Amino acid sequence: MANKTLIEQLNDLVATWSVLYTKLHNYHWYVTGPSFFTLHAKFEELYNEVTLNLDEVAERILSKGGKPVATMVEHLELSHIKEATGSESTEEMVQTTISDFKTIMAYLKEAMEQASEEGDDRTEDMLNATYQSLEKHTWMLSAFLGNNQ
Repeated sequence: MANKTLIEQLNDLVATWSVLYTKLHNYHWYVTGPSFFTLHAKFEELYNEVTLNLDEVAERILSKGGKPVATMVEHLELSHIKEATGSESTEEMVQTTISDFKTIMAYLKEAMEQASEEGDDRTEDMLNATYQSLEKHTWMLSAFLGNNQ
């Protein structure tokens, strides 16, 4: 099996993606107000992308000889983000998504550094592509709120 540290970091990402997937569904179902149509569709786009990220990281773990975490208990325990409260306003949903993306980006950087140390350029490339996508989503959601980065 490959370096234990990288497998653990990737499992933390599996857990985080799983929590984010559920959180974005919550937001998709419960968003209301003047931005409903825009955000309802955006949250669906995001949770579909998260599904792909989750699967890609889990399969990478398997290809490296590891075992991805696969229970809700593990996901909630290892996740770098918290699940939705169910009481967020529309603006809080967007702001929390931005914050969650920034948190995930920080952990992606750490995992990329570990992959680089191991000479695992395939994992590093995969994580870098995900980082770039989150960076763009963060910029767009910030612009939606009228925030400058």
